Amino acid sequence: MNLVDRDRQHIWHPYSAVGSPSPIYPVVAAEGVRLKLDDGRELIDGMSSWWCAVHGYNHPVLNEAAMQQLDKMSHVMFGGLTHPPAVELAETLVELSPWGLQKVFFVDSGSVAIEAAMKMALQTQIARGQSQRHLFLSPRGGYHGDTLDAMSVCDPITGMHALFEGVLPKQVFIERPEPAFGEHCTEQHLAQLEQVFAEQGDQLAAMILEPIVQGAGGMRFYAPEYLQAARRLCDEHGVLLIADEIATGFGRSGKLFAVEHADITPDILCVGKALTGGYLSLAAVLTTDEMANDIASGEPGVFMHGPTFMGNPLACAIAKASIDLLCANDWQQQVLQIEQGLQQGLAPAKTFTHVAEVRVLGAIGVVELTHPVDMSSVQPMFVERGVWVRPFGKLVYLMPPFVMSSGDLAQLTDALVDVVANLQIKDGVAVPLSA
Repeated sequence: MNLVDRDRQHIWHPYSAVGSPSPIYPVVAAEGVRLKLDDGRELIDGMSSWWCAVHGYNHPVLNEAAMQQLDKMSHVMFGGLTHPPAVELAETLVELSPWGLQKVFFVDSGSVAIEAAMKMALQTQIARGQSQRHLFLSPRGGYHGDTLDAMSVCDPITGMHALFEGVLPKQVFIERPEPAFGEHCTEQHLAQLEQVFAEQGDQLAAMILEPIVQGAGGMRFYAPEYLQAARRLCDEHGVLLIADEIATGFGRSGKLFAVEHADITPDILCVGKALTGGYLSLAAVLTTDEMANDIASGEPGVFMHGPTFMGNPLACAIAKASIDLLCANDWQQQVLQIEQGLQQGLAPAKTFTHVAEVRVLGAIGVVELTHPVDMSSVQPMFVERGVWVRPFGKLVYLMPPFVMSSGDLAQLTDALVDVVANLQIKDGVAVPLSA
């Protein structure tokens, strides 16, 4: 029995059904920006393994950091103990993050970071004598994770969690942020935001959003002025601002953190994905001294959260090495070159009748179709062309590793444009022309 058949016997893959006939490709190694399949084929990775492998794979610097830490300890509980990797990583995050974020809470994953951030906001409001503030304001089109409270602030209708809408905590939603990145934000664009704060501001614990880039909810880029308005309104109404930078943190949008496009500091900043360069799962929640002191002064006097693998030494050591490597590699120039390559390489798709829009920001390139993609038939088209691209819904997008060469990027965009060119809309779905 081959590896794929053995996989199908027991493994449940993300966003899939057991027994699904959708293709699965066995990876036996990865090097640089290439995934090596068990049949000898190599694929240029356009996804950075869901946006986290910014340095590519099997990087000697990160390998060395992992080996050095393994020789000391791979894990120790964080309750009552500390260790150099966690302290050094926290100091680095505070140094690089927007001014005013001084406290770091480590968690296991992005979804858990959102859960912790929401609990942190609620506990802060309770400590401030504002227990009536129990709701969260979230723009539609957002995605914040798959755990229960994280799902509650994702789009409740069009999002991937609509099935659970009836049992999730009820939050407050507004329309998607407008206008698009690069356009001027007018009073009309902010009218609903102003209205919600005026009518329900005293019930809101926090506003949560993905700064500048709405990720898995639609890969949309919006104007920094909207983010500035959100910061202003939160301040005016005593509402905390949570910036979900799990996808955008560490350079993906062209800034180290996407909030820098708007020159604002959130009350809570969540980072993950690229934090360890894709080596291990780790995320962090950064907040202010003021919030930490408020929680300490209230009941029960501690923040009520503590994952078993919090502050894992191995993950923290790799994360510190990954951030140091990012800064040493002149990531701004890397991202700029990728942005230029994406703009040039994806431009031909703008002429296709079944393409609604092509947009690029930083190291993110998006081709939005007029209809959703049939994954089972379209995914193999990319593999046949030697690239790994994983569309979802109407979106065929790229988030390549920052270390990708211009030649590999051109091959990647050429393959994407070729696949999209060879699609047709049939029965409301984008399928191969041969279908």
